[in-house]
Amino acid sequence: MPEKRTERVTGRREERAYGFHLRPGMSEKEFQGIVMELASLHGYELAYHTHDSRRSAPGFPDLVLVSPKRARVLFRELKTDVGRVSPDQRKWVDGLTAAGADAGVWRPADLVSGRVVAELKGA
Repeated sequence: MPEKRTERVTGRREERAYGFHLRPGMSEKEFQGIVMELASLHGYELAYHTHDSRRSAPGFPDLVLVSPKRARVLFRELKTDVGRVSPDQRKWVDGLTAAGADAGVWRPADLVSGRVVAELKGA
């Protein structure tokens, strides 16, 4: 994968991580698209995203990623860099973790730090 590096683009600071441009103020939808592509590249063949959260349990994580090859299931709540985790979202993440599941919250900064890819790999 390409290395991450910082670039200047039209006077604004942008990060480039693993070949993706990460701009300040990136939307959750843009972030999700990058995460889904990285998950696919790392062998996650099954992915679930609730398209209408009004019809699911309050706070259920945004993504469920499954990799049969890696024998892994990840539950991830996605947030922008300034997005807040609601009490219901925290309850789901904490409950899944307490039950032995791999659950957490990812933000665009986690792409730059390498955390998203490391967790996809199981490191």
